[in-house]
Amino acid sequence: MSNGFLQAASPKDLSAWLKYIEQLHPSAIEMGLGRIKKVADRLALKPTFKIITVAGTNGKGSTCTMLSQIYQHAGYRVGCYTSPHILRYNERVQVNGQEVNDAALCAAFAAVEAARQGSTEQGGAISLTYFEIGTLAAVWHFVQAGIDVAVLEIGLGGRLDAVNAFEPDCTVVTNVDLDHQDLLGDTRELIGYEKAGVYRPLIPAICGDINPPSTLIAYAKDVNADFKYIQHEFGYELADSGWYYLSNQQRVYHLPLPALKGKYQLNNAACAVAAVTTLQSVLPVTVESIVKAMQEIKLMGRFYTDARFPWLILDVAHNPHAAVALAENLKALKSTASNNTGEPINILSVFSMLADKDVKGVIEALKHEIDTWYVAPIEHVRGASVAALVEAIKAVIPDASVKIFASLADAYAQSYLDRESCIEQRGNDKIVAFGSFFTVSSVMQYLNEHVNTPLRKQ
Repeated sequence: MSNGFLQAASPKDLSAWLKYIEQLHPSAIEMGLGRIKKVADRLALKPTFKIITVAGTNGKGSTCTMLSQIYQHAGYRVGCYTSPHILRYNERVQVNGQEVNDAALCAAFAAVEAARQGSTEQGGAISLTYFEIGTLAAVWHFVQAGIDVAVLEIGLGGRLDAVNAFEPDCTVVTNVDLDHQDLLGDTRELIGYEKAGVYRPLIPAICGDINPPSTLIAYAKDVNADFKYIQHEFGYELADSGWYYLSNQQRVYHLPLPALKGKYQLNNAACAVAAVTTLQSVLPVTVESIVKAMQEIKLMGRFYTDARFPWLILDVAHNPHAAVALAENLKALKSTASNNTGEPINILSVFSMLADKDVKGVIEALKHEIDTWYVAPIEHVRGASVAALVEAIKAVIPDASVKIFASLADAYAQSYLDRESCIEQRGNDKIVAFGSFFTVSSVMQYLNEHVNTPLRKQ
């Protein structure tokens, strides 16, 4: 039978399912919507809830989380699908801010697998990537969960991404910069065209890029999208306490600064509020709901500090655009600490990246803010070698202080010990782990394993 796999050897738990779907397709990425739409049709997957699709080079996760929080506070049942995850796959699929449990994810994967294999009459099995199966499973679960609105994060690009197989009620492109050039193109114009592919006729099309590529604007006009971009149709204005959300240069809401650190988060917040505003007729939201969301939002890996480890900053910055934002946050942190104590602070970085990223561009953005680099490899086939990382650091900062380790856990452990050894002289020194989701994940896993056995200098 066409679905004999499920009858004979269905994976028994989430870990087994993830291993299974990882090996189903010969490549990790295959752009295109034809295959996923066929399987969605087999599943009769036609969501009736509202969908907000979020694309962009950076800021997608923050914007998705803001939207999810706003709608939760407004009393809606909200599904949120993001990627990648940091510690566990369940982070990707959430309902009302809670990770979906293993059993529900296994049920979703089983439903998708049955449809993917199909019958002889349907044409047999269709090959899908890990991300395509994950996207179908998330939307399938949201249907079962009876949500009111789904916030779906584009995985890569936009036009040909699996998420774009589902018709949105509102679309957001947070910004456009260089990343994934091998798949999306090596200019902002080419990348902008791909990201604009989420826009639809007559549907709100939000853009948080202050200087959008002409291709993005042209695409929006060509499809007759309801295009609005930041500091034009909507925007923000800093205030003595908080910020104003602007519509057509007019102050509409006075809001608290987002709990997520960094001025760039105001762009993401303005995009989120713009999306909410455009959907007010179908999903009414009060300003009180927006205020509460701004005050409470937290997102691991975005200049994130765990209360258990106040000396550590976790940031998934993995391209130059994100690294510039991280540098701005670190510079502000140094300035604040110096003003408060009169003492300078050092920044120790636990650093690793994927080989297909712009390593030199990231280092260039942070060269004035990092004092010591603790370099180790990412345990992934795409991970850059330590030699390549050190070469890139030295090319940008010839006299950089660099320490090399066999693992990111070892790199963090030594950075912690080095910080401890100087704590009497510089009690405000910080450690920042950055460069990739894998970097942050490795450090977080180590911390969770050693939370009750903190390191001490021998």
